[in-house]
Amino acid sequence: MQLTSADAATAMPLSSNPVRQFHLLQQVRDAVLSGERPPASPREVISQSWRRSLAARVDPEEDRPPVVYEPDEVVEVRAVHPLQAVLPLLRELLVSIADEAQHIMIVTDADGAILWREGPPAVCLRADPVGLCEGTRWAEDAIGTNAMGTALALGAPVQIYSAEHLVRTYHGWTCAAAPIHDPDTGRVLGVLDISGRLDTLHPAVVSLVGAAAQLAENHLRGLITARDDELRERNMPHLTGLRGEPGALLTSTGRVIAAQPPGRWPGRVRLRPGADRVALDDGREALVEPLLDGYLLRLPHTAATPARRPTLSLSFLGGRPRAVLDGRELPLTLRRAELLAVLALHPEGLTAEQMAVHLYGDSGNPTTVRAEIHRLRAQLGESTLVTRPYRLRARVEADFLTAREAVRSGKVRAAATVHHAPLLARSESPTVRAERDQLIIALRSAVLEHRDLEALWTFGQGEPGNEDIEVFERLAAELPAHDARQPVAAARLAWLLAEDG
Repeated sequence: MQLTSADAATAMPLSSNPVRQFHLLQQVRDAVLSGERPPASPREVISQSWRRSLAARVDPEEDRPPVVYEPDEVVEVRAVHPLQAVLPLLRELLVSIADEAQHIMIVTDADGAILWREGPPAVCLRADPVGLCEGTRWAEDAIGTNAMGTALALGAPVQIYSAEHLVRTYHGWTCAAAPIHDPDTGRVLGVLDISGRLDTLHPAVVSLVGAAAQLAENHLRGLITARDDELRERNMPHLTGLRGEPGALLTSTGRVIAAQPPGRWPGRVRLRPGADRVALDDGREALVEPLLDGYLLRLPHTAATPARRPTLSLSFLGGRPRAVLDGRELPLTLRRAELLAVLALHPEGLTAEQMAVHLYGDSGNPTTVRAEIHRLRAQLGESTLVTRPYRLRARVEADFLTAREAVRSGKVRAAATVHHAPLLARSESPTVRAERDQLIIALRSAVLEHRDLEALWTFGQGEPGNEDIEVFERLAAELPAHDARQPVAAARLAWLLAEDG
């Protein structure tokens, strides 16, 4: 559909009468979308947003925002999102105001996915049927002109009135939003939004939202300063260990927080994930050494050494799954942990179609997998997760692979020590479930066959060995009477038998 510029001589007035304004905005929208002469010109910011939205094939009449995170995934994403740190501040500033004025406060991620929504229950109930809830994505290319998506597109605060929304479903809503930037890198972390009915949201609320976003950025800046101090104190021995040779300490984002000699280094160094050297602005080449939560930069003594593969450490046996890339812990959802587990199990690489089957079974959608891999690749770096086929170029150190290899090589005691809990216990991925079950069965068989009481005891202390009657029958019968563990095993066996009976 081709949008034409309006011929009206005057800009569209924003009436103090909400009903009159609503009807005028609807007439403007309908006329512009149909190519007719509107009664007034839409705001330029709205015209541009409508063009972007229509180019993305958003349906002005029937679209709903896509669900990109299920409820359990929302909880996981929120737990590791940088804006989690400013939620108490935002609640203090805005939620009470939203409650009184019958508005809802929303916080999205950088892709426009809603991670938090808070406000009066009545307004939340009204928002649910139209997808204004956690887990849905509100970027312009997903649901057209709206305050959250348009603020992301502009990188600036914006307010969208009723029928300025491209999709008709949202003409009863008026929203104001402002992006929140990372004070360290400048990238957008997400958007703060206040939404309500047209007759309840005051035009000045966009200023309030913009001010709240700035306060959130100031709070993040303070947290960054505190983290810099901790990082500097922890890693300074690496810099002083250079004994006066040129070097610098960097944050995980490449910002210089200490250097010797001072003034000889840039304020920020652009790092490539997994790279062991970097070209500085003055033409010098520096070596990059990963530290915990940061890097040491130093000038090489000799000729260049061969490129080093990054190291990716995966801890997926029990507890919260963790992934550490060259000393830097990565925010990890269950889905991303499943992706990494499948890739680690298939070092030769997989196509999107194969990944879909491994993750979802026969109902898997390769398009969904490509989107998830794209997000994971942005996190790991293009040199760590390569394509065609998808595979990890890093040196992978995974606890579940270590346990599997220990079982296969007969190192039963080592396998039992590593395998203290199942692989990604909450995962429903067919491949992860199969690997989880096979590893447990193989380890159980090994500890029962090898007659190694230390391995058997270790297996019984973890999951699922602590529920295994045969394991504790063996321990109770074969541990020497003077061994302090024997009565513990006997008591555990008695409890298991009572529960089983």
